[in-house]
Amino acid sequence: MQSKPKTDLEQALMACKGSLVVIGFFSFFINLLLLVPPFYMLQVYDRVLSSSSVTTLLMLTLIMVVMMLTYGALEWVRSRILIRMSTRIDMMLSQRLFNASFKQALYTNGNSASAQPLNDLTGLRQFLTGNGLFAFFDAPWLPIYVAIMFYFHFWFGCLTVISAIVLVLLAYINEKLTGKRLGEANQENVNATNFTTKSLRNAEVVASMGMLPNLLKRWKQRSYKVLALQGRASELGGGISNLSRTLRMILQSSILGVGAYLVINHEITPGLMTASSLLLGRALAPIDMMIGNWKGFVAARGQYARLNDVLRQVMAEPDRMSLPDPKGEVSAENLIVTPPGAQYPVLKGISFKVMPGASVGILGASAAGKSTLARALLGLWPAQSGKVRLDGADIFLWKREELGPHIGYLPQDIELFDGTISENIARFGEVDPKAVVEAAQLAGVHDMILRLPQGYDTIIGANSGVLSGGQRQRIGLARAVYGNPRLVVLDEPNSNLDDQGEKALGAALLRLKQTGATIFIITHRISVLSFVDHLIVLAEGQIVASGQRDQVLAQLKGQQPSTASTPQAPQAPQVPPSSPLPPAQPNDARA
Repeated sequence: MQSKPKTDLEQALMACKGSLVVIGFFSFFINLLLLVPPFYMLQVYDRVLSSSSVTTLLMLTLIMVVMMLTYGALEWVRSRILIRMSTRIDMMLSQRLFNASFKQALYTNGNSASAQPLNDLTGLRQFLTGNGLFAFFDAPWLPIYVAIMFYFHFWFGCLTVISAIVLVLLAYINEKLTGKRLGEANQENVNATNFTTKSLRNAEVVASMGMLPNLLKRWKQRSYKVLALQGRASELGGGISNLSRTLRMILQSSILGVGAYLVINHEITPGLMTASSLLLGRALAPIDMMIGNWKGFVAARGQYARLNDVLRQVMAEPDRMSLPDPKGEVSAENLIVTPPGAQYPVLKGISFKVMPGASVGILGASAAGKSTLARALLGLWPAQSGKVRLDGADIFLWKREELGPHIGYLPQDIELFDGTISENIARFGEVDPKAVVEAAQLAGVHDMILRLPQGYDTIIGANSGVLSGGQRQRIGLARAVYGNPRLVVLDEPNSNLDDQGEKALGAALLRLKQTGATIFIITHRISVLSFVDHLIVLAEGQIVASGQRDQVLAQLKGQQPSTASTPQAPQAPQVPPSSPLPPAQPNDARA
């Protein structure tokens, strides 16, 4: 049976295997040195007090201090190794998890947008550096203490074994009673956090329509469920932890009683009685610590499982060979696309080819598949079947960081980021002032930016509170055309524009066509169609008409195509001729 390939997290832990071996090696000597206090007390009782020798006391004390300093140094080194190991794991995985979180948001259209994987990595790293993990390294050395207790006296050894069995049973009961509840509570807490984040992100909608009480009620239900699960688990876990500590204290006291009985019968010395009590406490301490830190262990186990799930679901990008800069030839080959989370395809067997420099308008009713086609053309959503090709290469074969500068995209919902306007236009790369101004001028937004308080250095937030919707859209257009991209996809570029913005958009499209870029414009407004040469009409995810703009418009209106524009269609601007779009017949589209 072929084993599953290891995730990046498992590989990171395997890479740290040497550190774990070293920690185990140090743990061996640390646990040996923890025998020093019991044996020191044994020697003080049996040698110093009986001989009244100050010299012996000083020598024993000196040896004890040196050994304890060594113990402290080893503990410090062990702690430092764990800290560095956890830091190494974080550095190995943080970028990968950031990309995985980004892809999750991308492939689910933002529905699963969450920084939870990074939070889980932080939580796991904190557990690895905490005291709870040391208990798991110290517990395997319990047989050493048991053997010494048997060496002291058979009854001591039996009592130690019984004590260890009782505490291990308590740890097992603790896991059975609290593990599932704590796991569910942690997952519910993640869901509640994501719900709260989405609610805050849509604060304007919530406030304007009075939705806050309803959302608060929903949040309370989730929060109360978390509290109920955590509260019950904490009650059970706290009770077992208290019982464990109580039993340990009783057992330590009991061993004194057993030791006193053995001393009375002259079977052991008083020093051995006291040393056995200390040694029993030390032997049971790791198990007691595990029970006390079980909540953290369960949380870390859940974080580990979630991280592995994310890393399995979102595979790392393979290293791809660099391709030449694209010229802008775009083709779709029997393209079938099902949006993430949907059960049925939205695009059903679409095929067309667009030559470099062509300008194409995409029309269709709502839910016809226009935005899905835009995301497929950009390689944002994978095809269920078929291919999208750019210059003959599958869009997914391009290195995204190399392809990105040649792509311009203006989505329906404009998202700007915390930073200056110039940084947003420059896509947060190195700001080239000349290129930023050229992009702003090309988008017809240069003069508007100069009227802002700090011009191009105006700081805007993620929600762009200083900007109107139309201004955000025009700055988004400047970002899309920054660097003279070869493929530009504009999804409803005039949805927030006034008359002045419409004129600026038209001028920008004319200048953009003159750069030779391949342009796709998704729109409901006929005014933008005067700036495209070709049309693709979608209905229910299939192409129902395509070809020269005027011919398609005439076909849609039931008129015979002519060399002149139809009366209802806007006059086409005079631009350099572009390569034609081969018409796609309706029967080319396959379900």
